[in-house]
Amino acid sequence: MNLDAIKKRLGEMQSNNSNNNSGDRKNIFWRPSVGKETIRVVPNKFNKDFPFTEMMFYYGIGPKPMSSPSNWGEKDPIIEFTKQLRQSNDSENWKLAKKLDPKTRIFAPIIVRGQEDEGVKLWQFGKEVYQAFLNLAADEEVGDYTDIVQGRDIKLTTVGPDVTGTKYNKTTISPSMKVSQLSEDSSVVEKLLNEQADPKKVFKAPEYEVMKKHLQDYLMPESAENEGDIISEQPVAFDNNPTPQSNYSLNTSSEAVKKSKLDQFDDMFGDDDLPF
Repeated sequence: MNLDAIKKRLGEMQSNNSNNNSGDRKNIFWRPSVGKETIRVVPNKFNKDFPFTEMMFYYGIGPKPMSSPSNWGEKDPIIEFTKQLRQSNDSENWKLAKKLDPKTRIFAPIIVRGQEDEGVKLWQFGKEVYQAFLNLAADEEVGDYTDIVQGRDIKLTTVGPDVTGTKYNKTTISPSMKVSQLSEDSSVVEKLLNEQADPKKVFKAPEYEVMKKHLQDYLMPESAENEGDIISEQPVAFDNNPTPQSNYSLNTSSEAVKKSKLDQFDDMFGDDDLPF
């Protein structure tokens, strides 16, 4: 593990204060259970300097969580749309853009102590646990906890909704006081290092037009049809417009020029050549 890379990413986070292709996900993914468990973060086969893989996902826009095509360097229509919204000075546009922003999820290759025979799993977690991991690596008294000879196990404590007051569990991490080997069996170590799932291959990018359709349905649900036609008072692209108006208004006048929802949505995207 490259500790300089860890510290750099930690600094970036502090300064900024489904579609899956996996087959049987149970054989790939793992999540903590309420109580105490011990894991070991395994060196990442796909990035030896950095054990974590960051990916962006959308929740609640489509019928299932969607991975952002930006994870693979591809065009993302939702990101394009939110960039247009942020070209406006309209606070409602900014609120919508923030609501539409993808969420960061992090994947780490781990083994669960006592279940080593099940091999390497992918643990998916959010920014809070991620920053805790980065803090541990940046701590000179802890250092590279992924080292296969002088690394450290990680102790987890997970509490349930009865403690968090939400519908979610919450996990905290702490390093083992003792350094230890990944495994005393060299053949097991070799297997753990080489038999890992790549998150970038477990998930796949949704098709561009499919994502546009999900965004269209999210912004303009069919229930709005009975209330009138949604029309655009001002195109979503606000370039060179010093006084942009609200993006949407509800027009019930039969004399107004009406557009279908799909036409309006396509107008927002133009020729799909918006900056990425």
